[in-house]
Amino acid sequence: MRKAFIIGLAAGLCLAYQQATAQAGMLNRLKQKAESAAEGALDRAISGKKAANGSSSADSGYSGSSEGSGTAANSGRARNKGGEGLVTTPPDVKQHLGDAEGAFKSKNYNEARYAVQQAMLGVEMEIGQKILKSLPDVIANLKKDEKTDQVTSMGWGWAGLTILRQYTDQQEKELRVTVANNTAMLTAMNYFLANGSYAQTTGGEQNWKQTKVKGHRAVIEYDADAGYKLSVPLGQSSLLVYEGVNFKNEQEIMAAAGAVDIDNIKKMLGEQ
Repeated sequence: MRKAFIIGLAAGLCLAYQQATAQAGMLNRLKQKAESAAEGALDRAISGKKAANGSSSADSGYSGSSEGSGTAANSGRARNKGGEGLVTTPPDVKQHLGDAEGAFKSKNYNEARYAVQQAMLGVEMEIGQKILKSLPDVIANLKKDEKTDQVTSMGWGWAGLTILRQYTDQQEKELRVTVANNTAMLTAMNYFLANGSYAQTTGGEQNWKQTKVKGHRAVIEYDADAGYKLSVPLGQSSLLVYEGVNFKNEQEIMAAAGAVDIDNIKKMLGEQ
């Protein structure tokens, strides 16, 4: 049964991945259905293995070490003055699915789970790139700065997912559009929206309030140093944030926010 499961999962994800360029929503629906089944099957297999062996093991991720990186440790050593850094390579979905099947057949369940997670992460990164491409090239006469485009994730399952696009006039005016999975921020936004209240400074000047962007409830803030910040909850786990620097007034930042297709972003994320 387990062999049939992993083969079925691989076949389903491969088919969806081949159709990724046409249907981002399909990838997300498949991810949501497959992730719980994959984790459940692999966890059961791992639990059985632990019980049989009487031992346990833990998955671990990469963690950088600062040991020996101080001034004293570098004394007398050459200092790096060049290099092109690392190439950002998203997980190869098909490769990781193949790795998962091979590891599962050999009963290397920890490696099988890792490969499935990497495949799912690759699907999420693909969706993130599609969201970036769906954003306008120009907003409020500000052009996108492709060098700053980012799709990052701290792990699969939208954990720490951040999609960033920056617009600028190459002088002082700037707009940052961020789609993020941030539970703390989303909880705070939903609390403010549910309570229908707004904060005031001791001088009586309102520094944030509720508003709506294209029919979606939101919170807008203003700080004399940072500028405008507009936060729009997207369903149960995601948040759309606009940050405008040197925008003239509230009306201008609201007009800029209206240029983004919020409903399409929600659809691609699978948010309700």
